[in-house]
Amino acid sequence: MASKPADSGLSALPPGPDPHVPVWELTLADEEATLDLARFIADELRPGDVVTLSGGLGAGKTTLARAVIRSLTGDPGMEVPSPTYTLMQIYDGQRCPVVHADFYRIAGPGELLEMGWEEATESAITLVEWPDRAEEALARSRLEITLDMIPPEQGGGRVAIMVGTGAFGERVTRARALKAMLLRTGWDQAERTPMTGDASSRAYERLTRADGATAILMISPRRPDGPAIRMGRSYSDLARLAESIHAFVAMDRGLRALNFSAPKIYGEDLDIGLLLIEDLGPGGVVDANGPIPERYAEAAALLAKLHQTPLPHVLPVGDDLEHVIPPYDAQAMLIEVELFLDWYLKYRIGTTASGAARSEFLNAWADALEPALYGPQSWVLRDYHSPNLIWLPEREGLARVGLIDFQDAVIGPPAYDLVSLLQDARIDVPASLEIKLLSQYCRLRREADESFDLPGFTKVYALMGAQRATKILGIFTRLDIRDGKPGYLDHIPRIEAYLARNLEHPALARLKAWFTAHGQYPRR
Repeated sequence: MASKPADSGLSALPPGPDPHVPVWELTLADEEATLDLARFIADELRPGDVVTLSGGLGAGKTTLARAVIRSLTGDPGMEVPSPTYTLMQIYDGQRCPVVHADFYRIAGPGELLEMGWEEATESAITLVEWPDRAEEALARSRLEITLDMIPPEQGGGRVAIMVGTGAFGERVTRARALKAMLLRTGWDQAERTPMTGDASSRAYERLTRADGATAILMISPRRPDGPAIRMGRSYSDLARLAESIHAFVAMDRGLRALNFSAPKIYGEDLDIGLLLIEDLGPGGVVDANGPIPERYAEAAALLAKLHQTPLPHVLPVGDDLEHVIPPYDAQAMLIEVELFLDWYLKYRIGTTASGAARSEFLNAWADALEPALYGPQSWVLRDYHSPNLIWLPEREGLARVGLIDFQDAVIGPPAYDLVSLLQDARIDVPASLEIKLLSQYCRLRREADESFDLPGFTKVYALMGAQRATKILGIFTRLDIRDGKPGYLDHIPRIEAYLARNLEHPALARLKAWFTAHGQYPRR
């Protein structure tokens, strides 16, 4: 067998000082630095990813691959021999299988097919040494790592150059920015554990340092603007959904300025969409029996306090950067309720609204929404419900209610967030508790302002309850049909019941007539 030739000239490639460029060059001064890079790479990899390792003999390809595999398997002492002679080794990773291959002795892609390459790597994380021998067999989107030795007279060690091809380009850019942020904040050695996400495209990880301290990493890249669906605008634009992490930062700082318990921000990269924030802990406002009344009462009292406070419409994000909180306007509310027609009605009920029926639906909503649009306005955090409320028993008063997931906040009717809390889409809130806390909220508002309009508020409360239930029926159906998340269907009967109850308010008679006329929805 011919000896493997040494690659050359790698260290002559120019470094990229900007942490947002898609080429990442790192100097690895010693073995520990190489192992640190391996751990970081392992944290970034997902099933289906391909990593190629190039460089001359002794450059450290197998050393790096071995360290990555040990991290992926969770076994720091695992024996990981070079696959030079076996060509391919498969390991049981914690997330998926891990394939380690060496293509040096491969004559071409045909040999890989005979080895069952496609089946072995389809759902695996794959690391390939000497990839140029059968490059055609590799995914176009991959992480390419080139290693080279630094001569002793130049300081010694290694240089690693990482390039992302295809979709991996963006991931390399984000990984580089993340590494820089973790180094700045002192969290670069923390163990990273993926957390269960929400219904959005954001991802979360819990970071744990050796001293036991924890923090939450939020990965929230800028939301790509979807197709134009009306007046040249996308759904997210019409619905006033945040398109970048700037909105979270602004609202976080705004809430903390009011002494509410939003998480502290330890580090940020606004361009990439990275935040390192305080871990508010596991405490919740519900238990196995449902809502904990005392904690729900504090959450309702927090809203009363927020809604009686004069609030700005513009908040600072950073130096010379501001966020304008958008209005929860008619276009936003109407595009949301249309989800009921396009998803719930079509896929859950099995019917399609005629043009006349759709027009009457939207006209009825437009008329009904006027009290909400032209009445008192406040910050609407928009997802103020049990999954986003953290109980902090070590704090006092309203500070015991921790707040997360408020990046889609808008200026709108105060009743909306109270409905989100008391008509929780995911858990049953007893009607008796809802009435009690609705009364408590109104009493607190009246005590702070004798002109508080109780009848007007309760009317908007029913209206926002109907609007929220209508759109959630559409959203949860869409999560099932489009996104393959059928678990949300378990909540449909509860939301149908909320909608039926809210439609009993006399102010919503026209809407109730539409739901009744078109298949007697909602079903009881």
